[in-house]
Amino acid sequence: MNNSIVDKNWWKDEVIYQVYPKSFKDSNNDGIGDIPGIKEKLPYLKELGITTLWICPIFKSPMVDNGYDISDFEDINPEFGTMLEFDELLAEAKSLGIKIILDLVINHTSDEHEWFQKALADKNSKYRDYYIFKEGKEEPNNWRSIFGGSVWEKVPGEDCYYLHVFDKRQPDLNWENEEVRQALYAMINRWLEKGIAGFRIDSITFIKKDQDYSSLPADGVDGLVSCKNKTRNRPGIESFLSELRRETFDKYNCVTVGEAPGVPYEEFPQFIGDDGYFSMIFDFHYADIDVESGSDWFKRTNWTTAEFKELLMNSQHALQDAGWGANFLENHDQPRVLSKLVKEGFRTPESAMGLASMYFFLRGTPFIYQGQELGMLNAERTSIQQFDDISSIDNYYRSIEEGFTPKEALDFVNLRSRDNTRTPMPWNSSQYGGFSEHEPWLAMTEEYPEINGKSNSVLEFYKQIIDLRQNSNVSSILKRGSIEFLTDVSDNVVAYERSLENQKVYSITNLGTNVEEVQLPKAIDKILLHTHELNRTESKITLLPYQSILFN
Repeated sequence: MNNSIVDKNWWKDEVIYQVYPKSFKDSNNDGIGDIPGIKEKLPYLKELGITTLWICPIFKSPMVDNGYDISDFEDINPEFGTMLEFDELLAEAKSLGIKIILDLVINHTSDEHEWFQKALADKNSKYRDYYIFKEGKEEPNNWRSIFGGSVWEKVPGEDCYYLHVFDKRQPDLNWENEEVRQALYAMINRWLEKGIAGFRIDSITFIKKDQDYSSLPADGVDGLVSCKNKTRNRPGIESFLSELRRETFDKYNCVTVGEAPGVPYEEFPQFIGDDGYFSMIFDFHYADIDVESGSDWFKRTNWTTAEFKELLMNSQHALQDAGWGANFLENHDQPRVLSKLVKEGFRTPESAMGLASMYFFLRGTPFIYQGQELGMLNAERTSIQQFDDISSIDNYYRSIEEGFTPKEALDFVNLRSRDNTRTPMPWNSSQYGGFSEHEPWLAMTEEYPEINGKSNSVLEFYKQIIDLRQNSNVSSILKRGSIEFLTDVSDNVVAYERSLENQKVYSITNLGTNVEEVQLPKAIDKILLHTHELNRTESKITLLPYQSILFN
């Protein structure tokens, strides 16, 4: 499929929709979403205007981290279906003109992976060097894992520890071992031969560890320090990433989307330039504005719209200078954007449309996460027992350890939990929202009788913005044009122009709770899109809270 696409930059023209398979559509009524469920909803995605589908991990897994702990890279987890059903999904999607990309998780495996089981069974096995084992009676250093606690787990019956940047059941692969790398490359190429269009690449900046494995000053009451300082985007990673591209992606006309936290803007050209490691990357600087650290949710910020706008502008400029970006508001690791960026009392369908309009026409490829197009909200939970996500549970207990009350800890987790976007997709107002006839694996959001895939104004708006980007007389500007932000506006207003060959399109959005009057950069020729009732004169426009307008 890939080699029939002539344009090497085809992915710049895509609209990508992210599916969390466990929560998208349950076809066999066991309460868990599956591959046939995704296939069943392909016509919905086609009607929405989606051109590429990114499916979160469907590989064989004990599901400790909901599929990001892979026990077999080339088999399908039975709760999702079979490889035959995946092949049928791939073929059906192709017939509808929809490409499919998968998650590529190659920093670590599950502890149930055959390699790790062999490494544990025989300390003299070659597989012991597939992972990072250190001999000793004590933990080798004071690094804290992303999910809390030490990065080191003792090997039963031995004076030895293995490293896990994430959960203890997700041992890190040893990228210093060429045999490991070659085995991973061969697996990647087999998936690309099968006909998928590419990968979203998980946690890829963690594959290089500082080889001194030295401790650092503690940054928490647990006496540990974030492992990010020694395991994320470290010197030497460039040789691994260059080899990865050369041995796999360069052989196919595929798209690669890097999850690349910790990369400073001055290094963006290495990642997404003409000879960069990936087609595009996600930038988390503006997405994580509500917390000081993406993994310490109790370190909240009192962010302002002006700060958000500055981060967004810096991100877009850095991406434009270096290459191409993946624009998003939500994903499987983020809360619902309506609950995060919009103040209480303003979380309406119109505000959801305003946010959509603001981000969708930025320079880069737009990503939509399932349910975002419905204007879904965070789920409010009353007990830590109601959470499934291991990061949520860790943050709850770490918050208490840091001196917060259980109520405060629960508030932090409710605001930031990864379970917020993992609730089952509500297709209608029936019991369990048409997701399943069985009680789902994770409770639905309370609003699903009102916010669902039937008669939804936000959904209709998303169809409109996708059609505008993909099929209108301003498509070329919105897809490939440059971006420049307008600075002569209020701190609460995000305004930018997209330009291509002397043609311009303007986007103006009020991200504040006050009415804002904006001096127009030019007289409006044609209004392409608006989210609320318009109030304008020849030279000015008055924007309600979270109102957005697109015009030329």
